[in-house]
Amino acid sequence: MALLDRAIVRLLPAVPKPIVQRLSSRYIAGPDIDDAIRVVKRLNAKGKLATVDVLGEEISSADEARALAGQYDDVLARIDDEGLDANISVKLTGFGLELDADLCRENLEAVVLDAAARGSFVRIDMEDSSTTDRTLALYRELRGAGHQNLGVVLQAYLRRTIDDLRGLENVRLCKGIYVEPSEIAYREYDAVRANFVRCLEALVEQGSYVGIATHDEHLIVEALRIISEAGVARDRYEFQMLLGVRPDRADELVAQGHELRVYVPYGTQWYEYSVRRLQENPKIAGYVAGDTVRRVLRR
Repeated sequence: MALLDRAIVRLLPAVPKPIVQRLSSRYIAGPDIDDAIRVVKRLNAKGKLATVDVLGEEISSADEARALAGQYDDVLARIDDEGLDANISVKLTGFGLELDADLCRENLEAVVLDAAARGSFVRIDMEDSSTTDRTLALYRELRGAGHQNLGVVLQAYLRRTIDDLRGLENVRLCKGIYVEPSEIAYREYDAVRANFVRCLEALVEQGSYVGIATHDEHLIVEALRIISEAGVARDRYEFQMLLGVRPDRADELVAQGHELRVYVPYGTQWYEYSVRRLQENPKIAGYVAGDTVRRVLRR
């Protein structure tokens, strides 16, 4: 199956853009904020929470970074006005991390303050390893300044993660999707799984709130075991999945009484996001292709 997933990814550059758009339409809300709000309403109606992400981290100027931060303010206002059960997820490169550290902090803090005023929450996404130190430093700085409505992401495939998680209050734990050298990242499938379990156990032990972000059935089962054995309260963890990926399994988790949050990306950079996401994580490409074939056969 892994060979098939990688073969699908290699074909992506040759696939016409309209076909990529059709394939990705289930996994991206659409180009506009109205598309994201429509999807969040549908998820809420099924008992699922949402995290809205504005696609647009590829910025090249301070004005673009501020404009992206402004879009998040618009998202927070819509979520608040319509009484939706959703928060937001941001990438620091989109806020100017590679341009100016002060600009990035200014944009992030402004959005965090807006979210706090609306009783909402901001999750800082983790990007490639070149940004890890700066991302964690900014998270810790703002949490230390009293911004409690802020969380961060850690990636289990990085060897450093077991040390990075110490003392972190609110963490989304995922496998990680960026291509990294073997000296800093586990490359073997089973090794990544094993470190995910190890990191989740450590987060639970230290009392962190944990977003368990995975579609891997083995890890879902392990997570259920860990939280059950540790007696973790239902309001101290949640499962998280990507929009359109394993929705039936998400429904099962909700039916069992677990919090389930769905990552809802939207924006005009849908094509760049789609291709990059599939190239970085061939397993998702397999999910997409398999799901598409099943829908065609049902018709």
